[in-house]
Amino acid sequence: MSTQAVVKEKSKEAGASKVKYITMTGIMAALITLMTAYICHIPVGANGGYVHFGDSLIYLAAVLLPTPYALAAAAIGGGLADLLTAPMWAPATIIIKMLITIPFTNKSKKIVTPRNVIATIVAYFISGLSYFFAEYILFGTWSVLFVSMSQSLIQSGGSAIFFIVFGLALDKAQVKKKFFE
Repeated sequence: MSTQAVVKEKSKEAGASKVKYITMTGIMAALITLMTAYICHIPVGANGGYVHFGDSLIYLAAVLLPTPYALAAAAIGGGLADLLTAPMWAPATIIIKMLITIPFTNKSKKIVTPRNVIATIVAYFISGLSYFFAEYILFGTWSVLFVSMSQSLIQSGGSAIFFIVFGLALDKAQVKKKFFE
C-alpha cells in the first residue's frame, strides 16, 4: 500500500471517529436533558432548584467520550434542562456541569474503575460548592451552605449510585470495547 493510500485511509478513519463522537455527544446531551428536566425531577425549595439524577449521565459521558466531547455533552444537556425548568440557573449550570466531568477518565477499558468511583465524590464537592457560590451570586446570601450541600449530597449520591449501576451493566456488556475502541 502506498504512503498516500495509508494517509487517506487514516484520514477516513479519523473522520468516521469524529462523526461517531459528535453523534454520541448529541445523544448524551439529549439524555442528560431528559433525565435532568423530566425523569426523577424533584423541585426543592423556593429558589427554583431541583434534585435530579441527570448527573449520572454526565458521569457516563465523561467516561465514554474524550474530554472535549464530554464537556460539550454536559454543558448542552445541563444547560438545556435548566432553560426548560429553571432558566436563572442555566449560566451557572453550564459551567458547573462541565467542571464535574473533569475528575473522570475515559482512558480505562472499563467504565467503573476506582478512579471513576472516587471522581463521583470529587464531583459532589465541585457541584455542591459551585452551586452554593452561584446561589450567593443570585440571591446574595451565605446562609444556605448546609441546605445547598445537603441537596447536592442527595443529587450527587443518587447520581453516583445510578452511574455505578449503569456502568457495571455497560461494563458487563463490554460497551466501551464494542463502540469506543
